[in-house]
Amino acid sequence: MSASRAPDCEALEQALGYRFRDPALAATALTHPSYAYETDGSRGNERLEFLGDAVLGLAIAALLYEREPSWTEGELTRARAALVNRRSLAARARALGLPQWLRLGRTEALEGRDKESILANCFEAVIGALYLDGGLAAVLPVAERCFREELESGGARRDAKTAFQEWAHAAHRRTPSYHTVGDSGIENDDARFTVEVRVGAEAWGRGVGRTKRAAEAAAALEALARAGEVLR
Repeated sequence: MSASRAPDCEALEQALGYRFRDPALAATALTHPSYAYETDGSRGNERLEFLGDAVLGLAIAALLYEREPSWTEGELTRARAALVNRRSLAARARALGLPQWLRLGRTEALEGRDKESILANCFEAVIGALYLDGGLAAVLPVAERCFREELESGGARRDAKTAFQEWAHAAHRRTPSYHTVGDSGIENDDARFTVEVRVGAEAWGRGVGRTKRAAEAAAALEALARAGEVLR
């Protein structure tokens, strides 16, 4: 006899394109600690969030590794950091419809459905639930679909400049500037240009590329990795 499913869990399954063998995992993923504390004194989706954070990092790393065979370890690391941050995960949560199904306590219910931190945590919890229910084989298709646009278009590179600019505005009230600090002069050299990104007088990242634009994007990715604790 199959376990019963709440309507919000069924809606989550439809959004994910995945049916949980254990629907209790889906219910827990949607349960914010504030709601759990008020109802049964438990911690809600905190443990699933912890697990999902690690699993999502692995899934994105695997997808980048497969799609970008020419990228260095540093480029892969920085691209993962640009994709797996609080702002990005909150956007994925909204795209899936998680805010409408999220179970919140009375206080958090007033504004919590639009809080980036809560939405990002819920998305990670959903990933953790998927992993426990079906392993990495259940996580990879969902991660690939949720991040498809960035993975297929190289958006991890392009979005890095926008993301770092937003962070710099919020954290320092300054617009980053990009400075070419090296040019080999060799046509079609993958490392022809070296660009440094600065916030004020402080250098935050450095990148190389065949074009100045590519080098700027790589520099922004490195800067994002440095700012990662703030973004997550």
